[in-house]
Amino acid sequence: MASFWSVLLTMRPRQWIKNLLIFAGMVYAGKMTHGPSVARAVAAFVLFSALSGVVYIVNDIFDIEQDRHHPTKSKRPIASGRLAVGTAWLAAAGIALAALALSFWMSPPFGLCALVYVCMMFAYSLRLKAVVILDVLILAIGFVLRALAGTLVISVETTPWFLSCVLFLALFIAICKRRHELLLLNDRAGHHRAVLRDYSTELLDQMVSASTAAAVLSYALWAVAAQSEHAPHPEFRGMILTVPFVVYGIFRYLFLVYHRREGGAPEVLFLTDRALLINVVLWLMVVVLLIYFHDWLSWLPIAGPT
Repeated sequence: MASFWSVLLTMRPRQWIKNLLIFAGMVYAGKMTHGPSVARAVAAFVLFSALSGVVYIVNDIFDIEQDRHHPTKSKRPIASGRLAVGTAWLAAAGIALAALALSFWMSPPFGLCALVYVCMMFAYSLRLKAVVILDVLILAIGFVLRALAGTLVISVETTPWFLSCVLFLALFIAICKRRHELLLLNDRAGHHRAVLRDYSTELLDQMVSASTAAAVLSYALWAVAAQSEHAPHPEFRGMILTVPFVVYGIFRYLFLVYHRREGGAPEVLFLTDRALLINVVLWLMVVVLLIYFHDWLSWLPIAGPT
């Protein structure tokens, strides 16, 4: 029983909030009220949570020595010795095989997307996390694969602009996390994560600026493109109204990173910062209103039905 809880803790259930991105395709496709699509999206969320948990187990195995130099990560089950490395490998292999088999059974395209995610993240844990710039880019692509998987599992179309939004927003958050680690660990940063030796606060600040601009611009362009009569879901008219929420959310996150020196745990910030949480809830409410109740908003010149 102790090993079970140690494995579960190593899989970091709190991080599974990132897999909520799988539901984005269902929401934007207007299928929140379609029972079979909801069921498939929930199953996809569970499977990706299991696979991302496997990635965390493998990452902790490879990072065992570095984690022991970290003030908080040294308390993790593998780094602290509560979970044996052999047991961790067996758990990771068993969960990965079961989750991938179920993924391909649900949908071959979805299964292939899940397999690419696992292989990419395994390569990240093994070697690519030590390659400057590529490390944060791979983390961002992981979020793109989550979003893409959510559309594949329910067989709906997506757009390049939507995937670009996800890529740049995830890249923005990953870079902010690297900056937090660099400032938190100071001279010990390179011992915890080798790639941090190749970063500087000046470089990361430039990367934050570039990714911020790209995230805002790509979302704004997606919102405009979503109103086109040639878009996959033309009922998206009025999505431009959600842009201020995205801009505020990004700037609020920058405030937390630069003025409160936070950003090391994005999943915590989104749940504990009241302003950020309220903004996300309001953004989601507006999105749902525009997509699912657009007939009620016909009086708005940019939000009525096409």
